[in-house]
Amino acid sequence: MYVRDAKNREEVWLLDHIESMGLDETAFRSRDYVVAIDEESGEKAGFGRIRIHKTDEESADVCELTSIGVLEGWRGQGVGAHIIERLVEYASDEGFDTVYVLTGEGAYLAQFGFQRIEESDLPTVLRDRLEDKREGVDLDAVPLVIDVAEFRMPDRFREAFKRAPEGRDEADDEESPEDFGIDSDSATYKYDTGR
Repeated sequence: MYVRDAKNREEVWLLDHIESMGLDETAFRSRDYVVAIDEESGEKAGFGRIRIHKTDEESADVCELTSIGVLEGWRGQGVGAHIIERLVEYASDEGFDTVYVLTGEGAYLAQFGFQRIEESDLPTVLRDRLEDKREGVDLDAVPLVIDVAEFRMPDRFREAFKRAPEGRDEADDEESPEDFGIDSDSATYKYDTGR
């Protein structure tokens, strides 16, 4: 199991799963995502996104983690934890010392060192975003923050991630034409005779 950057060809797959999980797809760009992959089968297990909010010249840009999802058969295997870890590393690589999350899953993120903050302490751009999230995809969203140097991965998540394929619930993850942006009902093929 490993986490890597999403590829352009995974855009349809990402959008399908973001929609089916009811996650935020605002300002979608596949290059902002990472994907967790099972090394042996090549199956995708989860994904997440780093979103950088540009601000005016006087304020520093703001980094948010969003649209983090783990496919049902892979939950409880440490996949989400490793996606979050990779996203925090990317934020650090981009020069951010602080990372924000707007989510109703605060208890889960607290395990890594994320702390709840007052809405009034959020950068302006995220206050507006929090309202949008509450009105759209996450009614229970609250603001969380972490200093990237304070991120900690509990050992149990590392061990679960190493064993992830063994403990996985079998699910139907077979790729379909729709995963590649092909409409099966209207597509024609090179040797289609129309019969």
